[in-house]
Amino acid sequence: MISNVPRLMISAAGSNNGKTTVTSAILKAFTMKGKKLAAFKAGPDYIDPMFHSRVIKIPSRNLDKFMMGENNCRYVFDKNSRGMDISIIEGVMGYYDGIGTGTSCSSYELASILNCPVVLVINPSGMAASVGAIIEGFKNFKGKSNIKGVILNAVSNTMFEYYRKIIESNTGVRVYGYMPRLSDCKLESRHLGLVTAEEIGNLESIIEELGEEALKTIDLEGLYSLAVSAAPIEYEEPSINYIGKIKIAVAYDKAFCFYYEDNLDILAEMGAEVIKFSPIKDKVLPEDIGGLYIGGGYPELYIKELSGNKSMLDDIKAKVAAGLPTFAECGGYMYLMESFIDKNVDKDGKVYSLAGAIEGNSCMTGSLRRFGYITLTSRNDNLMCKAGELINGHEFHYSDSSNTGDSFLAVKPESDRSWKTIIADDTKFAGYPHINFMGNLKFAENFIKKSIEYYSGNR
Repeated sequence: MISNVPRLMISAAGSNNGKTTVTSAILKAFTMKGKKLAAFKAGPDYIDPMFHSRVIKIPSRNLDKFMMGENNCRYVFDKNSRGMDISIIEGVMGYYDGIGTGTSCSSYELASILNCPVVLVINPSGMAASVGAIIEGFKNFKGKSNIKGVILNAVSNTMFEYYRKIIESNTGVRVYGYMPRLSDCKLESRHLGLVTAEEIGNLESIIEELGEEALKTIDLEGLYSLAVSAAPIEYEEPSINYIGKIKIAVAYDKAFCFYYEDNLDILAEMGAEVIKFSPIKDKVLPEDIGGLYIGGGYPELYIKELSGNKSMLDDIKAKVAAGLPTFAECGGYMYLMESFIDKNVDKDGKVYSLAGAIEGNSCMTGSLRRFGYITLTSRNDNLMCKAGELINGHEFHYSDSSNTGDSFLAVKPESDRSWKTIIADDTKFAGYPHINFMGNLKFAENFIKKSIEYYSGNR
């Protein structure tokens, strides 16, 4: 397959330079001009795609070489870009930041995989001619960088002209505009990054203001021309097999909202009907389901509501004990445990009872417990795979647990660090790691097969 979709990447010199704000502004401005857009996020982040999705009104997707592979990154990109006027990819961290000390799985590498022109977001505060040195360094650091332009962030119109002259006269890199400092459009942060889109009550007005500003200060026609210049990419379409019809209950509310859209798409393509429910508000699981999927999120922020919904907790515990195939990641895994201990109350902590489908408890800590990519190799036959099979994953959590499991061996890439993780048996797969089914379609196939088997045996 060949893709000729117009595309560009918005990246930055580092985190906290305003990539998500500028990306959202550009997405909104293009929609105001009547363009049809697709949006993507480089890497494993869940939160930034939520903002993209609120702007373009369709799901934003993750593109992650480590978790999906090069070919599948191209496939997911093209599949979700067909019929669009332009596709925008938001980078991750700094442009060259990858695994360990290298550039593997960086925005730079993804731009190369997708033959994608790149525009850097730069906040030049406190600099003069030095901003030219930074851009020149980024442009030439690794040979063909794909860096074709710059957008300045948090500058005035007067300073924009000052910096534009420095950059274009010294580097030859085109400046495609700027975003002024908009204090009322600031996106708040917390321990896993930005707060989720659903938590910002005035998000629509913020997006509207960002788009209006971008129409005035960013060269959208220039960006579109740059996107059209992208060279074609080739890929092979993966075989996603239809397994059979089955209903899968997916926890989806303010507490549980971290899902890769492709995981849900793959389940649907294999025959699953995704039935969303709220562990906060609903009293029991949806009827006639064959499987349960509880993703990550912020259960600690809604622990009173989750713990107080006894009928849902009792229903989940009973059905998981009866063999309901259950896939739970990070926050979902915490929810399945016996309790959550809130140590912000006192030194011993207030205990909130939870589902009790898994032994143990969890609590928040004052630091990041695990962060980064891992390769997961199964140590036993289980719901998702046979012993010895593997899938790449990712962890990012400030919580810790008294029972992290030992069904898989997690190994950090380019490192000798490893540990045991995940509670997995014939009907359960629960633990801190997040996985993307594009990395091993058999995991999704086995989940669907077990769900059909369970439902057929309990009709």
